[in-house]
Amino acid sequence: MIRFGPFLLLLLLCGCFAKQKTSNDLKPGMWRATVEIQGKELPFNFEVKRGSGNDVQIYLINAEERLLLDEVNIKGDSIDIGLHIFDANFKAAMKEDTLQGLFIKNFAEDYRLPFLAVHGQSHRFAKGTNQLEIPDFEGKYEVKFIHETDTTPAIAMFKQTRDSVTGTFLTPTGDYRFLQGNVVNGTLQLSTFDGNYAYLFTATKQLDGTLSGEYYSGKTWMETWIARKNDRATLPDAEKLTYLKDGYDRITFNFPDVEGNNVSLNDEKYRGKVVILQLFGTWCPNCMDETRFLAPWYEENKDRGVEIIGLAYERKDDFNYASSRIKKMRDKLNVTYDFAIAGTDNKDKASETLPMLNKVVAFPTTIFIGKDGRVKKIHTGFSGPSTGNYYEQFKQQFNETVNELLSENGTLN
Repeated sequence: MIRFGPFLLLLLLCGCFAKQKTSNDLKPGMWRATVEIQGKELPFNFEVKRGSGNDVQIYLINAEERLLLDEVNIKGDSIDIGLHIFDANFKAAMKEDTLQGLFIKNFAEDYRLPFLAVHGQSHRFAKGTNQLEIPDFEGKYEVKFIHETDTTPAIAMFKQTRDSVTGTFLTPTGDYRFLQGNVVNGTLQLSTFDGNYAYLFTATKQLDGTLSGEYYSGKTWMETWIARKNDRATLPDAEKLTYLKDGYDRITFNFPDVEGNNVSLNDEKYRGKVVILQLFGTWCPNCMDETRFLAPWYEENKDRGVEIIGLAYERKDDFNYASSRIKKMRDKLNVTYDFAIAGTDNKDKASETLPMLNKVVAFPTTIFIGKDGRVKKIHTGFSGPSTGNYYEQFKQQFNETVNELLSENGTLN
């Protein structure tokens, strides 16, 4: 039998107790997570993968989207997960096959929601007890969202395989990105979590085929919605919602870039070129989707005489905060076009920063400026990858617009 002296035994015991958990303690594979909103569980899924060494990569999964989270810090039995480009985190305690803690929006006061994740589970919503009679929700719908006395038109598109459903909603200001869920005992349940926004939708089918449901977003927002099938459903023209006021034909501004240097359309870099203004915020998932389109597009087209300026409207009226958020997004999404800090995300205040516009209706808003310095088109909102053909149509129209403007022989007046 091996005997240890008291001092050696003390060293061995201290070594055991002092050993901290490493990234290997977060089990790889599928996880099912929930965030509690308004007394309801909003489910989503993520997958943990190990990179080189002990690096951990987490992929948020919503339908076919996999959103990489690569800021994973583990200390002892605690984990802190940065949520992509957003100013938000999961902070949780690790215990065997679970993570339990909080979803925190750092920019918002007292925004902490209960968060729980369980390893080895891949379902979204629990299976229903009646799997023989599953209503069919597939199709395209004309939708109205109803909040108190206000209504918002929308289009819903759902795909269904037995009880599994994916889809999205399009509105005049953007889409609800990748929704995923199930039909549970006759009720459609869909959710998405992209790192900043948490959406939960429910609906039941009425005898006449219409849908009646509820929509929950974050801590407090709730709307009802009704829908009826309509393959020809349309939305208001996205190019007529925001426009120049009478007497204006161009946009002028002077905003600081992320280093504090002044940016103006009168700068030599932009004179005589086609310029695209992207009104956006790093907090905005639709803006993230548009940036993911614009960043590689710019790399492929910048030598043709076109520039992009992202005008950022952030959550805080603080230059250092806004600059840090933009730099993070720029680095994560590999963006090389220019940015300027224009204001805050309040739409009324944002409208004041560009007084030649009737109003800023949505983030993002995309403004096309010709080589003569005049505004040619303003597109409100963005139909992202989750919208299928709408996204393809947007890309086609975007390229056609730029090609047309590049072909013009306009000069600055």
